[in-house]
Amino acid sequence: MTQAKSPGGEGPDRFRMGPTRLSTLVVAGLAAAAVAWLLISTLYYDFLPDLPWLPVVTLATLAVLEAYAAVNTRGRIERRPGRDPVNPLLVARFVVLAKASSLAGAIFAGFYAGLTGWLFVERTDAAMDDRPMAGAGLLAAAALVAAALWLERSCRVPEQKDDEDREPGDRESGPGPR
Repeated sequence: MTQAKSPGGEGPDRFRMGPTRLSTLVVAGLAAAAVAWLLISTLYYDFLPDLPWLPVVTLATLAVLEAYAAVNTRGRIERRPGRDPVNPLLVARFVVLAKASSLAGAIFAGFYAGLTGWLFVERTDAAMDDRPMAGAGLLAAAALVAAALWLERSCRVPEQKDDEDREPGDRESGPGPR
């Protein structure tokens, strides 16, 4: 019994996870930039203390860890010499981590972009003092997005050479007589 995919989003493919769309990341970043600009322009001088370095360090650390995971996972999936085989469940977890991190990184990048833009418009000493942290946050968030997209791409199964020669309908469904 085969279920066909209906236009209403029902069927076997409705829960299939696909690659992260760049348009989703851009929209999330732009929305976060707009919100950041509005919040910062309203609250900066009245309520906000100096910008902390902790979020910048956290984003940068996550970017480094995900880049390392991307390199390690790609080597294990390709079964390079000296590497243990990869656990498929670990790869699935890495994909989920990568998708979540790319979206979170895009939101943080948008927020830091709005903040940085506003700080460069302002000419006060307080704004000038916060520029390095805002710029570093923007770079760290962009690095997280790049590392997460790299990790997601590294988790893909490479195409087999024998798969290129076959037609899509020629694949065997399993062992047994044809």
